[in-house]
Amino acid sequence: MQVSNYSFEHLPFSKLFKTYVNDFGQLAKFYDTNPFDEEAVARKINSFEFAGDRQQIVNILTSFNDRFDIHQAAVQNINRLGENRSLAVVTGQQLGIYGGPLYTVLKTISAIHLAGQLEETYDRPVVPVFWLADEDHDYEEIRSLTVLNNETDEVERYDLPAKGDGLSTVAEMPIPKQITELREKLKGTLYDTDFTDELWDLLDNCFESGQSFRLSFGRFISKLFSKHGLVLAGSNHPNVKEHTAKLLQRSVNHATEIRESLEDQTTALAEHYHQQVTLYDSNLFYLDEDIGRTKISRNSNGWHAGTARDWEPGKLAEEITEQPEKFSPNVFMRPILQDLLLPTIGYVAGPGETAYFGQMKGMYDCFDLEMPIIFPRLSATIIEPAIDRIMNELPFEFHEFSQRIEDLESTYVDRTEQRDLEALFSDWKEEIKELATSRKENISAIDSTLEGAVEKSTARYFGELDKLKGKVYRAVKKKDEIQLKRIARIKANLFPQNGLQERVIAGIFFMNKYGIDIWDQLLESLADDETFDHHKLLHL
Repeated sequence: MQVSNYSFEHLPFSKLFKTYVNDFGQLAKFYDTNPFDEEAVARKINSFEFAGDRQQIVNILTSFNDRFDIHQAAVQNINRLGENRSLAVVTGQQLGIYGGPLYTVLKTISAIHLAGQLEETYDRPVVPVFWLADEDHDYEEIRSLTVLNNETDEVERYDLPAKGDGLSTVAEMPIPKQITELREKLKGTLYDTDFTDELWDLLDNCFESGQSFRLSFGRFISKLFSKHGLVLAGSNHPNVKEHTAKLLQRSVNHATEIRESLEDQTTALAEHYHQQVTLYDSNLFYLDEDIGRTKISRNSNGWHAGTARDWEPGKLAEEITEQPEKFSPNVFMRPILQDLLLPTIGYVAGPGETAYFGQMKGMYDCFDLEMPIIFPRLSATIIEPAIDRIMNELPFEFHEFSQRIEDLESTYVDRTEQRDLEALFSDWKEEIKELATSRKENISAIDSTLEGAVEKSTARYFGELDKLKGKVYRAVKKKDEIQLKRIARIKANLFPQNGLQERVIAGIFFMNKYGIDIWDQLLESLADDETFDHHKLLHL
């Protein structure tokens, strides 16, 4: 696998993310540490102190990982978190069917690689952790996946059936029986390769009908990455709930202070960039058996969770203490909870997560915590050798293929129309006409009756030129048709649906093509001093 870097600048990322990676100083007040400044990272690591009970964390993670059949390397890493100097590099994602989009894999690889870098540099244990979004309730986000149909160069989407309102957390939901139908349709698009049987053995073993999304997704990630020491974590577990109850209680008791800190930071950020996450009265959900996961909000009498529950002032915090399993963190509380549970030195974030962490710096102060270093995840486009070859024959830079296909076709015509064919043949005829006129005078001097024969010969020559012109036009059109088809194929592979490949195409699409060990190959190919530009990955 060949790896080359490509700047984020011309790719479809947000202004905030591009500023973060290219000019961190412009955003320094929104984050704790510059991840691109080696001295700043060293200061953060050397001054880091973890206030938690490390042995308790080992016990919690051992219990949490027990169901996922993790590799011995991950077991060892859980125990290493009990050491006083150990650190964690965390990432996480929703529990997508069959592993979700490519970026899920890229985030995981980033955490593993970064943990290894930091351990080597600072000579202390650094453990990669994948945080399962096991309290998320957005089923619509995880019930589908998309792959590329290599025969049509069209993106094909496959969905599990939709659900009604009042859903439980996705983690607890069973994989529906329609997974069998989805599987067969997907197999029809993912043509057979030398790796197909092994891939489907893995998927069928992990994603079984009736098995929960959490168990299915966790096993999938574990089978791919726990051999690299990756540890799984999450908040939807009795021991975690009990351990973090005081944190959730504090989020209620200091709700006004937390809301003001989020508003101040969000207002300042949105002035020049964008607001990633909407603010609410609380940062908690209530888990109700009848109506599902419901946002907790203020009312005139205290707090309420839709129509499920009402609490007088002070009573909500009491119930959190008594029944922590009934409460769930939102997108802002999840990192706080994570950093209470783990000795988190860094979080590997996608562009959207990087943006919402920018809203959170003041919130960390409300919990007497420091924001971890926010490391951008690996971003990449996987390029087939056949695509790479035809790319080199076209007059476009890599990033230009993100344009609309109509714009690409128009630009291609403009850039390749090197000369006017009409002018070429018109000039040719004029040259022949001038030459014929002088030759006609010479022949007429010999025999005036031959002038007509000269004119007929010239006319026949012009006729042959017209035929040649027609052939040239047809050749140009045929060549353009071939190139325009190539443009469409390249775009479909690199920027499907006008978006980044990593956001659209499922990771298993590449596993079917190149083998389930493709991610091991990618890890091995990353440089020790890995940079944060977009990567073009040419799979040989």
